[in-house]
Amino acid sequence: MVDLGLAHVESFLEMMSAERGAASNTLESYQRDLEDLHAYLARRGTRLVSASATDLGSYIQSLAAEGYAATSQARRLSTIRQFYKFLYSEGLRTDNPTGVLDSPKKNRPLPKTMRMDEVDRLLAQATEEAGIEDGNRLTRLRMLALVELLYATGMRVSELVSLPLRVLDQEGRFLVIRGKGNKERLVPLSRTAVTALRNYGTVKAAQEAEKGIGDPGPFLFPSAGKEGHLSRQVFARDLKDLAARAGIAAASLSPHVMRHAFASHLLANGADLRVVQELLGHSDISTTQIYTHVQEEKLHQLVQTHHPLAKQGKNKD
Repeated sequence: MVDLGLAHVESFLEMMSAERGAASNTLESYQRDLEDLHAYLARRGTRLVSASATDLGSYIQSLAAEGYAATSQARRLSTIRQFYKFLYSEGLRTDNPTGVLDSPKKNRPLPKTMRMDEVDRLLAQATEEAGIEDGNRLTRLRMLALVELLYATGMRVSELVSLPLRVLDQEGRFLVIRGKGNKERLVPLSRTAVTALRNYGTVKAAQEAEKGIGDPGPFLFPSAGKEGHLSRQVFARDLKDLAARAGIAAASLSPHVMRHAFASHLLANGADLRVVQELLGHSDISTTQIYTHVQEEKLHQLVQTHHPLAKQGKNKD
């Protein structure tokens, strides 16, 4: 029996051109997609017009197996959906098999992070600079406190720069953070973060007393800007400058990258995913699970780089 599938493809393309005004490049793309589907189905002994949802789902899965990106799979599926909708509207089929097909899930990009030795170098640089006794010492103490707090807690940068001044009055090694949706969460502080915070607060209070400032304002990191506290942009810029002085690629570093490093390093050292979710202030654990993929990718790279069998495979190629 002659397969009329390609003839129906031509009819579909004519309709898309005449009724939808599809551009020539778009029509060529549709044609390539449908011809590829036709060839795949032919190998399975199935006609294009009579393909089932299972056949079409299998085709999409084959694209994934061949390494097609989720976006490319989704584009092919869009073509297929339009084609079978056309067949249904023309009475060439009594159903539309694409109605039950799920769109391919796009992989979320893995977050950028930092190695632990890079964090050590960054903190060491900030600590060294904070020890310099001159007129800019408060600024450097502030930077050390910011970096220590960020890595110790994984706070969002907006939460960090807007911390209230009363943080200095807190006893113990825990910090209450008010995050998204005005929700509060409790996060522990490292000893070095507590020390950096205390040193910054002491010098800040001494300078304000010396200048006769009676009301220091409500924020821990005050600024003359309209928000009243240090801006995210200024902190991000200063963090890049600190990274450059520490010999770290400044272009790859941001406050958000340090938040990612906090989460990734906790998981790498055995922390429970639910605990990390709570510390980050994520409402949905699926958001936190992306960090497990970071660890999986690092493990994969480690094996591919160092395992003797992986090296043998490369030599054979």
